[in-house]
Amino acid sequence: MLRSFLMLAAFFGFTGVGLGAFAAHGLKNRLTPEYLAIFHTGVTYQLVHALALFGVALLATQLQGRLVAWAGISFSIGILLFSGSLYLLTTVGIGKLGIITPFGGLAFLIGWLCLGLAAWRLQPTA
Repeated sequence: MLRSFLMLAAFFGFTGVGLGAFAAHGLKNRLTPEYLAIFHTGVTYQLVHALALFGVALLATQLQGRLVAWAGISFSIGILLFSGSLYLLTTVGIGKLGIITPFGGLAFLIGWLCLGLAAWRLQPTA
């Protein structure tokens, strides 16, 4: 699990930076300001959750259990659905892709809920 989540964090971090640069330099004259802001939202959520995946990978070395694994899986699915749908919506212009975005947001919420539940189950150390 450590290797998988670290590789996903690195991949999503790398592509998030690349897509952010692409939007700032390659898309700023091709997209409307509204679509550029939507694309930027996708990049922001991708980068935030790439860092969350990195944290999940490190946490998985200390905590065993399904909740931590499900958090990482949910964050990955969230990036693909939420950010991916925003990228496609803005660059391809298919408005119906917007129906996918909330499912990505739900996956993000599930990931954070799993992390919270994993923390809740920890035994106090004091």
